[in-house]
Amino acid sequence: MSAYEVEKPDEQWRAELTPAEYQVLRQAGTEPAFRGEYTDTKTKGVYSCRACGAELFTSNEKFESHCGWPSFFDPKDSGAVELIEDRSHGMLRTEVRCSRCGSHLGHVFEGEGYPTPTDQRYCINSISLRLEPEVG
Repeated sequence: MSAYEVEKPDEQWRAELTPAEYQVLRQAGTEPAFRGEYTDTKTKGVYSCRACGAELFTSNEKFESHCGWPSFFDPKDSGAVELIEDRSHGMLRTEVRCSRCGSHLGHVFEGEGYPTPTDQRYCINSISLRLEPEVG
């Protein structure tokens, strides 16, 4: 049994993703702050995983955190993402991955005092997402 619904050989991921997308999604990289496509967007819609198309977040949960990456206070559905302990770079953080394909999305932080219903900040790389704007 596979760990994820969508699994592909590394060569296929490399062929389907740009080098920058691959570095973030498949190698847990981070795009530069304040340079991502969706950092400041106010467009209404659904944010999906750029690697597999799974719906992850909506514009209803997006908020301005001024951290340099798109921020959400909750995923679209509780099962849309998986949270994994991350002890890289000498820190203890919680990594956020797409639960459908295991791609790295970013990290989630708690207790930072943001005025959101969950007091969580899902700090997500724009390059990990694709926005499908609302129609109408």
